[in-house]
Parts: sequence; structure tokens; C-alpha cells
Amino acid sequence: MLLSPHSHHLVAALNPLSSTSLLASLGALGVFLVLFAETGLLIGFFLPGDSLLFTAGLLCTASASHAVHLSLPLVILAAIGGALLGAETGFLIGRAGGRPLLQRSHNRFLRNGAERADQLLGRYGYGKAIVLGRFIPVVRTVLNPMAGALAVPARTFTVWQVTGGVLWSAGVTLAGYALGSTIPSIDTYLLPIIAVIVVVSLIPIGLELFRTRSAGRGEAEAGSRAGGRATEISGPGHRGRAGHADLPGHAGLPGQADLPGQADRADLTDRAGEAAREVRP
Repeated sequence: MLLSPHSHHLVAALNPLSSTSLLASLGALGVFLVLFAETGLLIGFFLPGDSLLFTAGLLCTASASHAVHLSLPLVILAAIGGALLGAETGFLIGRAGGRPLLQRSHNRFLRNGAERADQLLGRYGYGKAIVLGRFIPVVRTVLNPMAGALAVPARTFTVWQVTGGVLWSAGVTLAGYALGSTIPSIDTYLLPIIAVIVVVSLIPIGLELFRTRSAGRGEAEAGSRAGGRATEISGPGHRGRAGHADLPGHAGLPGQADLPGQADRADLTDRAGEAAREVRP
């Protein structure tokens, strides 16, 4: 069954930010809907994709004592289906809307994610960027429409998004299932585990924010140093390469300084010449 047997509590219990609430209310269908929205719709960037997959894998184990028990094959099919269909939908949205669709967003996380996605595509190429982007929150939301806006060939995008989508969705689910099968009553530690997953999934975003701020500070310091050097070069008394003084009031030819006292020296020279002629026999 796609729906959980506890779905009659849907209205009262459903919390889209809580993995356990989504799984208790919607079961495998919740996995499909969340992954479709997170990877295909820009409004789904806040949804708990990683923690939902891991928790769903935990709840598929026979040792889980939680009230909700899910079918592993059904969860994996729902996860892969949601991830792949969502990515294709995001790609088509980007192809139709183009870059302005992302640039119009006022959400800081979406804009940072778009910049990171653009950097991934430029640095690693289409294939690696599409696969790696699956494992980075927010980036996996904006990378698909970004690829569509950049006119990535549809065949290339489909091949790599299928590869990355299967690795991410099935891999994280199986990781949760493996941990749940190894440790008895693992679901009693569900909340701490989910917290760790959330923190780990946010590390790439934190590193990117730190890198962006460090780069901004470096550019500001470089601008300040450049401004200081420009002030020193253009300061009073600076002589250019031609040898002329860059002083206020200079109106002569290059190399001739109209310095204060020049007229006085010329007058003294004329007087000395006249005195010499008078004393000459």
C-alpha cells in the first residue's frame, strides 16, 4: 500500500517538515510527493529529502518497534519515481522559464543555491554536476531548472539525472535500512539520528556560505588596499615620469614647473647683469 494504515490521522498529524509525520500519514506516497516537490518545484527546497529517505529505510526494518512499518521495495520505487519525475519536471520548467525564473527569486537560499549550481555546472561539466548536485540540499532543487535554462541537451540531462537520482534516493534509503537491521530498536534513537542527518546535509551549505563570505571580505580588503595606493600616487608633490610637477597652478609645458619664486630669481639675474656692465671699463 502506498498510504500508511494511519492515514486517517492525516489532517491532524501531517507536518511537511517532519519525516516521521509524513511517513506516518502518507507512507510511501509521502516519499514520492516530497521527492517530486523537492527536486522538481522551486517551492520544495525546504522539504526534508535526506532525512525522509533515511527514516523511511529505518521504518522498513523488521526490528523497528515504531507503529509505522513500511515496505522496502515500495519505498525504493516511490523514492526513485519521485526523484526522477521531479528532476525532469524541474528541467522542463527551466527550459520554459529560463534564467529570469531563478533571478526573480528573493529567497536567499534559492539564490545561493542557484549560484552554487551554476558553479558546479561550470567546474565539473554536466555529468558530474548533475550527479553531485543530488546530494546537496537546495542545490538539487535549483540545479534541474538551471540545467534547463542553460540549454543542457535533454538526452545528456536525462542520462545523468537518472544515474544521480537512483544513487541518491535508493542509496540513502538502503543506508537507513542497513543501520536499522544492524542495531536493534534503532527507532528509539530516531530523533537524534534525524538531527545528525539534518546537520550533515547542511554542511555543504554552511561551507558554501563561509566560502562566499570569505571571498567577499577578501575582495573588500583588496579594494581598500588598491584605494590606498591610488591615494598615495595622486598625493601632493607627486612628480610624473616626464619630470613635471603635478602641482596646482601648473600651466607650463611638460618638464617646466611654474614654481613659486621663479620670477624673483629671473629679476635678480637681470640686475646682476646690469651691475656687471656698469663696472666694466
